Amino acid sequence: MSRVCLGVVAGVHGVRGLVRIKSFTEAPEDLVAYGPLTDEAGTRRFEVRLKGRAKGGLLAEIAGLDDRTAAEALKGTRLYVDRAALPAPEEEEYYHADLIGLRVEDRAGRDLGRVAAVHNFGAGDLLGIEGPEGAERLLPFTKAVVPEVDLAAGRLVVEPPVEEEAKTSDE
Repeated sequence: MSRVCLGVVAGVHGVRGLVRIKSFTEAPEDLVAYGPLTDEAGTRRFEVRLKGRAKGGLLAEIAGLDDRTAAEALKGTRLYVDRAALPAPEEEEYYHADLIGLRVEDRAGRDLGRVAAVHNFGAGDLLGIEGPEGAERLLPFTKAVVPEVDLAAGRLVVEPPVEEEAKTSDE
């Protein structure tokens, strides 16, 4: 069963085991909406209860964690949920986890690489495309630049902006 990363333990708060969690969900509080979370391997299960907000994330209590030392041991732990627990995305909406790894082609079918990451620095989603030569470039994840996403075929079609096309042809 596949899992999707919903957040990461970013640090600790206080001496009683509270943790700061950076949530990757659209609404940060949805981190706990889909049931218990696990580590990446799926071997550890975390019952998380939100206690409030902290700079850059959420304050949370994890069952069984009652001191700072135990909380510090979880720093950097990514928190996952089973993919089946998530609602189906709306039409033309995608989970980042579904996009990462897709083959990227232009309209002529030329291989431009694979989606290595999805970023959002505040102005909309950007696809990090790792080219066949290994270099990564960013493309806006808009209908104009990415007119076709075919999850079943494992690919997306892009029309890079003019400056990207010039850069690609010069390489």
